[in-house]
Amino acid sequence: MMTLMRRSLAAVFVLGLAAIGGVVFYASRSKVPAAPAPEPHRVPVVTAAVKSNNVPIYLRGVGTVIAYNNVIVRSQITGQLVNIAFQQGQTVRKGDPLAEIDPRPYQAQVDQMEANRDRDQAQLVNAQSNLDRYTKLGANGWATPQLIETQKAQLGQLQAMVKSDEALIEAAKVNLSYTKLTAPIDGVTGIRQIDNGNVIHPTDPNGLVDVTQIQPISVIFTLPETNFAEIQAQMAKGPLTVFAYSQDDKTELDRGTLELIDNQILQTTGTIRLRANFPNAKRLLWPGELVNARLLLETRPNGLTIPPGAVQQGPNGSYVYAIGSDDRAQLRPVTIAQISDGEALINSGLSANDTVVIDGQYGLQPGSLVNVLTGKAAQEANLQSAVEEAIP
Repeated sequence: MMTLMRRSLAAVFVLGLAAIGGVVFYASRSKVPAAPAPEPHRVPVVTAAVKSNNVPIYLRGVGTVIAYNNVIVRSQITGQLVNIAFQQGQTVRKGDPLAEIDPRPYQAQVDQMEANRDRDQAQLVNAQSNLDRYTKLGANGWATPQLIETQKAQLGQLQAMVKSDEALIEAAKVNLSYTKLTAPIDGVTGIRQIDNGNVIHPTDPNGLVDVTQIQPISVIFTLPETNFAEIQAQMAKGPLTVFAYSQDDKTELDRGTLELIDNQILQTTGTIRLRANFPNAKRLLWPGELVNARLLLETRPNGLTIPPGAVQQGPNGSYVYAIGSDDRAQLRPVTIAQISDGEALINSGLSANDTVVIDGQYGLQPGSLVNVLTGKAAQEANLQSAVEEAIP
Protein backbone atom coordinates (compact mmCIF):
# COMPACT_ATOMS: atom_id res chain seq x y z
CA MET A 1 0.00 0.00 0.00
CA MET A 2 2.77 2.39 0.91
CA THR A 3 4.62 1.45 -2.27
CA LEU A 4 1.63 2.32 -4.45
CA MET A 5 1.26 5.72 -2.83
CA ARG A 6 4.92 6.49 -3.38
CA ARG A 7 4.61 5.59 -7.03
CA SER A 8 1.59 7.87 -7.42
CA LEU A 9 3.34 10.79 -5.78
CA ALA A 10 6.37 10.29 -8.03
CA ALA A 11 4.22 10.27 -11.13
CA VAL A 12 2.46 13.45 -10.02
CA PHE A 13 5.85 15.08 -9.34
CA VAL A 14 7.17 14.17 -12.82
CA LEU A 15 4.06 15.47 -14.51
CA GLY A 16 4.39 18.73 -12.56
CA LEU A 17 7.95 19.17 -13.58
CA ALA A 18 7.05 18.57 -17.23
CA ALA A 19 4.28 21.14 -17.06
CA ILE A 20 6.56 23.69 -15.43
CA GLY A 21 9.24 23.04 -18.09
CA GLY A 22 6.71 23.51 -20.87
CA VAL A 23 5.58 26.80 -19.40
CA VAL A 24 9.16 28.04 -19.02
CA PHE A 25 10.06 26.94 -22.61
CA TYR A 26 7.03 28.70 -24.07
CA ALA A 27 7.74 31.86 -22.09
CA SER A 28 11.39 31.90 -23.21
CA ARG A 29 10.44 31.40 -26.88
CA SER A 30 7.87 34.20 -26.74
CA LYS A 31 10.47 36.75 -25.44
CA VAL A 32 13.16 36.26 -28.28
CA PRO A 33 12.93 39.21 -30.84
CA ALA A 34 12.69 38.54 -34.57
CA ALA A 35 16.00 38.90 -36.57
CA PRO A 36 16.24 42.31 -38.41
CA ALA A 37 16.22 42.37 -42.24
CA PRO A 38 19.74 42.87 -43.76
CA GLU A 39 20.55 46.51 -44.78
CA PRO A 40 20.93 47.04 -48.57
CA HIS A 41 24.53 47.35 -49.82
CA ARG A 42 25.69 50.94 -50.31
CA VAL A 43 28.50 51.88 -52.72
CA PRO A 44 31.02 54.33 -51.23
CA VAL A 45 31.44 57.38 -53.49
CA VAL A 46 32.82 60.90 -53.44
CA THR A 47 30.54 63.64 -54.76
CA ALA A 48 30.63 67.29 -55.76
CA ALA A 49 27.98 69.88 -56.49
CA VAL A 50 27.40 71.39 -59.93
CA LYS A 51 28.62 75.00 -59.86
CA SER A 52 27.25 77.97 -61.78
CA ASN A 53 29.59 80.86 -62.63
CA ASN A 54 31.05 82.84 -65.52
CA VAL A 55 33.19 80.46 -67.57
CA PRO A 56 35.72 81.55 -70.22
CA ILE A 57 35.59 79.61 -73.51
CA TYR A 58 39.03 78.92 -74.94
CA LEU A 59 40.36 77.62 -78.23
CA ARG A 60 43.73 75.96 -77.70
CA GLY A 61 46.67 75.61 -80.05
CA VAL A 62 50.43 75.18 -80.07
CA GLY A 63 52.49 78.16 -81.16
CA THR A 64 56.01 79.43 -81.72
CA VAL A 65 57.33 82.71 -80.41
CA ILE A 66 58.79 84.96 -83.11
CA ALA A 67 60.46 88.34 -82.92
CA TYR A 68 58.24 91.32 -83.62
CA ASN A 69 61.10 92.65 -85.76
CA ASN A 70 64.44 91.07 -86.58
CA VAL A 71 67.32 92.81 -88.38
CA ILE A 72 70.78 91.58 -89.35
CA VAL A 73 73.10 94.57 -89.07
CA ARG A 74 75.24 94.58 -92.22
CA SER A 75 77.87 96.97 -93.47
CA GLN A 76 77.08 98.85 -96.67
CA ILE A 77 80.75 99.54 -97.35
CA THR A 78 83.99 97.60 -97.10
CA GLY A 79 86.46 98.53 -94.39
CA GLN A 80 88.29 97.53 -91.27
CA LEU A 81 86.43 97.49 -87.97
CA VAL A 82 88.21 99.82 -85.58
CA ASN A 83 85.70 99.82 -82.72
CA ILE A 84 82.97 97.53 -81.32
CA ALA A 85 80.59 99.60 -79.18
CA PHE A 86 78.15 96.96 -77.85
CA GLN A 87 78.08 93.90 -75.64
CA GLN A 88 76.57 90.66 -76.86
CA GLY A 89 73.05 90.29 -75.46
CA GLN A 90 72.80 94.01 -74.74
CA THR A 91 69.50 95.84 -74.96
CA VAL A 92 69.86 98.69 -77.45
CA ARG A 93 67.71 101.53 -78.68
CA LYS A 94 67.27 102.65 -82.25
CA GLY A 95 70.29 104.78 -83.25
CA ASP A 96 72.65 103.47 -80.55
CA PRO A 97 76.22 102.99 -81.89
CA LEU A 98 77.24 99.38 -82.50
CA ALA A 99 80.56 99.59 -84.35
CA GLU A 100 82.81 101.86 -86.41
CA ILE A 101 84.65 101.18 -89.66
CA ASP A 102 87.92 103.02 -90.36
CA PRO A 103 86.59 106.36 -91.73
CA ARG A 104 89.87 107.73 -93.14
CA PRO A 105 89.54 106.44 -96.73
CA TYR A 106 85.99 107.75 -96.95
CA GLN A 107 86.87 111.07 -95.36
CA ALA A 108 89.60 111.44 -97.99
CA GLN A 109 87.04 110.90 -100.73
CA VAL A 110 84.87 113.65 -99.28
CA ASP A 111 87.83 116.00 -99.12
CA GLN A 112 88.75 115.24 -102.73
CA MET A 113 85.21 115.82 -103.98
CA GLU A 114 84.97 119.11 -102.10
CA ALA A 115 88.27 120.22 -103.66
CA ASN A 116 86.99 119.41 -107.14
CA ARG A 117 83.84 121.37 -106.42
CA ASP A 118 85.82 124.38 -105.23
CA ARG A 119 87.98 124.25 -108.38
CA ASP A 120 84.96 124.09 -110.66
CA GLN A 121 83.24 126.78 -108.63
CA ALA A 122 86.19 129.08 -109.19
CA GLN A 123 86.13 128.39 -112.92
CA LEU A 124 82.40 129.06 -112.90
CA VAL A 125 82.92 132.48 -111.30
CA ASN A 126 85.56 133.32 -113.92
CA ALA A 127 83.30 132.18 -116.77
CA GLN A 128 80.48 134.33 -115.41
CA SER A 129 82.79 137.37 -115.32
CA ASN A 130 83.90 136.75 -118.89
CA LEU A 131 80.31 136.43 -120.05
CA ASP A 132 79.39 139.73 -118.40
CA ARG A 133 82.35 141.43 -120.05
CA TYR A 134 81.67 139.96 -123.52
CA THR A 135 78.04 140.94 -123.24
CA LYS A 136 79.01 144.61 -122.68
CA LEU A 137 81.48 144.50 -125.56
CA GLY A 138 78.90 142.91 -127.82
CA ALA A 139 76.48 145.74 -127.05
CA ASN A 140 79.02 148.16 -128.49
CA GLY A 141 79.81 145.90 -131.45
CA TRP A 142 83.27 145.01 -130.19
CA ALA A 143 82.48 141.28 -129.57
CA THR A 144 80.88 138.87 -131.98
CA PRO A 145 77.65 137.06 -131.12
CA GLN A 146 79.46 133.74 -131.61
CA LEU A 147 81.94 134.58 -128.87
CA ILE A 148 79.13 135.48 -126.52
CA GLU A 149 77.27 132.22 -127.25
CA THR A 150 80.43 130.19 -126.75
CA GLN A 151 80.98 131.83 -123.38
CA LYS A 152 77.39 131.08 -122.34
CA ALA A 153 77.87 127.42 -123.23
CA GLN A 154 81.07 127.27 -121.21
CA LEU A 155 79.27 128.86 -118.27
CA GLY A 156 76.47 126.25 -118.46
CA GLN A 157 79.02 123.45 -118.62
CA LEU A 158 80.77 124.69 -115.49
CA GLN A 159 77.44 125.05 -113.66
CA ALA A 160 76.66 121.43 -114.47
CA MET A 161 80.10 120.37 -113.27
CA VAL A 162 79.52 122.13 -109.95
CA LYS A 163 76.18 120.30 -109.55
CA SER A 164 77.93 117.02 -110.34
CA ASP A 165 80.56 117.81 -107.74
CA GLU A 166 77.86 118.50 -105.16
CA ALA A 167 76.24 115.13 -105.93
CA LEU A 168 79.58 113.33 -105.62
CA ILE A 169 80.18 115.05 -102.31
CA GLU A 170 76.79 113.87 -101.03
CA ALA A 171 77.55 110.32 -102.13
CA ALA A 172 80.95 110.44 -100.46
CA LYS A 173 79.36 111.76 -97.24
CA VAL A 174 76.80 108.95 -97.33
CA ASN A 175 79.61 106.41 -97.60
CA LEU A 176 81.38 108.18 -94.75
CA SER A 177 78.22 107.90 -92.62
CA TYR A 178 78.19 104.16 -93.27
CA THR A 179 81.41 103.88 -91.29
CA LYS A 180 79.27 104.16 -88.14
CA LEU A 181 77.01 101.16 -87.66
CA THR A 182 74.00 101.88 -85.44
CA ALA A 183 71.04 99.89 -84.11
CA PRO A 184 68.20 99.99 -86.67
CA ILE A 185 65.50 99.09 -84.11
CA ASP A 186 64.94 98.75 -80.38
CA GLY A 187 65.92 95.24 -79.37
CA VAL A 188 68.48 92.84 -78.01
CA THR A 189 71.77 92.06 -79.71
CA GLY A 190 72.72 88.47 -80.40
CA ILE A 191 76.11 86.81 -80.84
CA ARG A 192 78.72 89.00 -82.56
CA GLN A 193 79.65 87.55 -85.95
CA ILE A 194 82.88 89.47 -86.59
CA ASP A 195 85.58 90.72 -84.25
CA ASN A 196 87.31 94.04 -83.99
CA GLY A 197 90.17 94.50 -86.45
CA ASN A 198 88.69 92.37 -89.20
CA VAL A 199 87.57 93.68 -92.58
CA ILE A 200 83.81 93.72 -92.96
CA HIS A 201 82.04 93.50 -96.32
CA PRO A 202 78.48 94.13 -97.49
CA THR A 203 78.37 90.54 -98.78
CA ASP A 204 79.12 88.92 -95.40
CA PRO A 205 76.23 86.44 -94.93
CA ASN A 206 75.88 86.92 -91.17
CA GLY A 207 76.65 90.62 -91.02
CA LEU A 208 77.93 92.12 -87.78
CA VAL A 209 75.18 91.09 -85.37
CA ASP A 210 71.50 90.22 -85.22
CA VAL A 211 69.19 92.67 -83.40
CA THR A 212 65.87 91.21 -82.28
CA GLN A 213 62.90 93.19 -80.99
CA ILE A 214 61.28 91.27 -78.14
CA GLN A 215 59.12 93.99 -76.58
CA PRO A 216 56.54 93.60 -77.99
CA ILE A 217 56.83 90.06 -79.32
CA SER A 218 54.61 87.78 -81.38
CA VAL A 219 53.31 84.22 -81.26
CA ILE A 220 52.14 82.33 -84.33
CA PHE A 221 49.85 79.39 -83.50
CA THR A 222 47.45 77.11 -85.34
CA LEU A 223 43.83 76.08 -84.82
CA PRO A 224 41.50 73.77 -86.77
CA GLU A 225 39.91 75.43 -89.79
CA THR A 226 36.49 74.50 -88.36
CA ASN A 227 36.97 77.35 -85.87
CA PHE A 228 37.52 79.95 -88.60
CA ALA A 229 33.95 81.27 -88.88
CA GLU A 230 33.53 81.46 -85.10
CA ILE A 231 36.78 83.39 -84.67
CA GLN A 232 35.85 85.80 -87.45
CA ALA A 233 32.49 86.46 -85.82
CA GLN A 234 34.07 87.20 -82.44
CA MET A 235 36.78 89.41 -83.97
CA ALA A 236 34.06 91.55 -85.53
CA LYS A 237 32.84 92.35 -82.00
CA GLY A 238 36.23 93.56 -80.76
CA PRO A 239 39.82 92.53 -79.98
CA LEU A 240 40.31 88.97 -78.72
CA THR A 241 42.65 88.11 -75.86
CA VAL A 242 45.28 85.39 -76.24
CA PHE A 243 47.10 83.75 -73.31
CA ALA A 244 50.55 82.21 -73.70
CA TYR A 245 51.31 79.26 -71.41
CA SER A 246 54.40 77.16 -70.83
CA GLN A 247 54.73 73.78 -72.54
CA ASP A 248 53.41 71.97 -69.44
CA ASP A 249 50.36 74.28 -69.64
CA LYS A 250 50.76 75.30 -65.98
CA THR A 251 52.44 78.71 -66.07
CA GLU A 252 50.92 81.77 -67.72
CA LEU A 253 53.76 83.57 -69.49
CA ASP A 254 51.89 86.59 -70.85
CA ARG A 255 48.62 87.75 -72.31
CA GLY A 256 48.20 89.70 -75.52
CA THR A 257 45.86 90.48 -78.38
CA LEU A 258 45.04 88.58 -81.56
CA GLU A 259 46.42 90.59 -84.48
CA LEU A 260 45.33 88.65 -87.54
CA ILE A 261 44.29 85.40 -89.17
CA ASP A 262 46.57 84.32 -91.98
CA ASN A 263 45.19 84.89 -95.46
CA GLN A 264 45.26 81.19 -96.37
CA ILE A 265 44.13 77.93 -94.80
CA LEU A 266 46.80 75.21 -94.75
CA GLN A 267 45.10 72.53 -96.82
CA THR A 268 47.66 69.84 -95.95
CA THR A 269 46.80 70.05 -92.24
CA GLY A 270 43.34 71.63 -92.31
CA THR A 271 44.46 74.40 -89.96
CA ILE A 272 44.59 78.18 -89.88
CA ARG A 273 47.52 80.24 -88.64
CA LEU A 274 46.99 83.16 -86.29
CA ARG A 275 49.35 85.82 -85.00
CA ALA A 276 49.06 87.44 -81.59
CA ASN A 277 51.16 90.23 -80.09
CA PHE A 278 52.30 90.33 -76.45
CA PRO A 279 53.90 93.19 -74.46
CA ASN A 280 56.37 90.71 -72.93
CA ALA A 281 57.16 93.05 -70.05
CA LYS A 282 58.79 90.24 -68.01
CA ARG A 283 60.62 88.81 -71.05
CA LEU A 284 59.24 85.33 -70.42
CA LEU A 285 58.62 84.90 -74.14
CA TRP A 286 61.72 84.39 -76.28
CA PRO A 287 62.06 83.93 -80.06
CA GLY A 288 61.91 80.27 -81.04
CA GLU A 289 60.14 79.18 -77.84
CA LEU A 290 57.28 76.68 -78.08
CA VAL A 291 54.21 77.71 -76.09
CA ASN A 292 50.58 76.73 -75.63
CA ALA A 293 48.24 79.43 -76.86
CA ARG A 294 44.70 79.93 -75.52
CA LEU A 295 42.41 82.15 -77.54
CA LEU A 296 39.66 83.56 -75.30
CA LEU A 297 36.65 83.30 -77.59
CA GLU A 298 33.96 84.43 -75.14
CA THR A 299 32.88 84.25 -71.50
CA ARG A 300 29.72 82.25 -70.87
CA PRO A 301 27.59 83.68 -68.03
CA ASN A 302 26.13 81.22 -65.50
CA GLY A 303 28.01 78.30 -67.03
CA LEU A 304 27.63 74.93 -65.29
CA THR A 305 30.88 73.24 -64.29
CA ILE A 306 31.86 69.98 -62.62
CA PRO A 307 35.20 68.30 -61.89
CA PRO A 308 36.50 66.45 -64.97
CA GLY A 309 36.65 63.20 -62.98
CA ALA A 310 32.85 63.07 -62.93
CA VAL A 311 32.62 62.67 -66.70
CA GLN A 312 32.51 59.08 -67.98
CA GLN A 313 32.51 57.78 -71.54
CA GLY A 314 30.02 55.22 -72.78
CA PRO A 315 28.88 53.80 -76.11
CA ASN A 316 26.36 56.63 -76.42
CA GLY A 317 28.74 59.43 -75.43
CA SER A 318 29.54 61.24 -72.20
CA TYR A 319 27.56 60.69 -69.01
CA VAL A 320 27.74 61.29 -65.26
CA TYR A 321 26.18 59.69 -62.21
CA ALA A 322 23.95 62.10 -60.28
CA ILE A 323 22.72 61.39 -56.77
CA GLY A 324 19.02 61.88 -56.08
CA SER A 325 17.35 62.76 -52.79
CA ASP A 326 16.84 59.01 -52.16
CA ASP A 327 20.62 58.40 -52.20
CA ARG A 328 20.36 56.44 -55.43
CA ALA A 329 22.56 56.87 -58.47
CA GLN A 330 21.03 58.22 -61.66
CA LEU A 331 22.79 57.96 -65.01
CA ARG A 332 22.66 61.35 -66.80
CA PRO A 333 23.86 61.80 -70.42
CA VAL A 334 25.69 65.12 -70.76
CA THR A 335 27.33 67.18 -73.49
CA ILE A 336 30.70 68.79 -72.73
CA ALA A 337 31.66 72.21 -74.11
CA GLN A 338 35.26 72.11 -72.89
CA ILE A 339 37.53 70.82 -70.14
CA SER A 340 39.90 73.51 -68.89
CA ASP A 341 41.74 74.41 -65.68
CA GLY A 342 40.25 71.51 -63.72
CA GLU A 343 36.65 72.19 -64.77
CA ALA A 344 34.35 70.55 -67.29
CA LEU A 345 31.82 72.96 -68.79
CA ILE A 346 28.42 71.33 -69.30
CA ASN A 347 26.21 72.27 -72.21
CA SER A 348 23.27 70.07 -71.24
CA GLY A 349 22.24 67.25 -68.93
CA LEU A 350 22.64 68.86 -65.51
CA SER A 351 21.27 71.73 -63.45
CA ALA A 352 22.86 74.03 -60.93
CA ASN A 353 23.37 72.46 -57.48
CA ASP A 354 22.91 68.91 -58.74
CA THR A 355 25.20 66.41 -57.00
CA VAL A 356 27.43 64.24 -59.17
CA VAL A 357 29.81 61.39 -58.37
CA ILE A 358 33.45 62.27 -58.94
CA ASP A 359 34.99 59.04 -57.62
CA GLY A 360 33.67 55.52 -57.17
CA GLN A 361 31.64 55.31 -60.41
CA TYR A 362 33.01 51.88 -61.31
CA GLY A 363 30.93 50.24 -58.58
CA LEU A 364 27.71 51.94 -59.58
CA GLN A 365 24.70 50.92 -61.61
CA PRO A 366 21.60 53.06 -62.24
CA GLY A 367 19.57 52.88 -59.04
CA SER A 368 22.48 51.85 -56.77
CA LEU A 369 22.36 53.11 -53.19
CA VAL A 370 25.40 55.18 -52.29
CA ASN A 371 27.33 56.07 -49.18
CA VAL A 372 28.72 59.56 -49.68
CA LEU A 373 32.23 59.86 -48.23
CA THR A 374 33.29 63.19 -46.77
CA GLY A 375 36.32 64.68 -45.11
CA LYS A 376 39.35 62.44 -44.65
CA ALA A 377 37.58 59.40 -46.07
CA ALA A 378 36.86 61.28 -49.30
CA GLN A 379 40.47 62.42 -49.56
CA GLU A 380 41.75 58.88 -49.08
CA ALA A 381 39.33 57.58 -51.71
CA ASN A 382 40.51 60.19 -54.20
CA LEU A 383 44.15 59.37 -53.45
CA GLN A 384 43.57 55.65 -53.89
CA SER A 385 41.81 56.27 -57.21
CA ALA A 386 44.70 58.40 -58.41
CA VAL A 387 47.20 55.68 -57.48
CA GLU A 388 45.20 53.00 -59.30
CA GLU A 389 45.01 55.14 -62.43
CA ALA A 390 48.76 55.75 -62.32
CA ILE A 391 49.55 52.01 -62.21
CA PRO A 392 49.64 50.62 -65.78
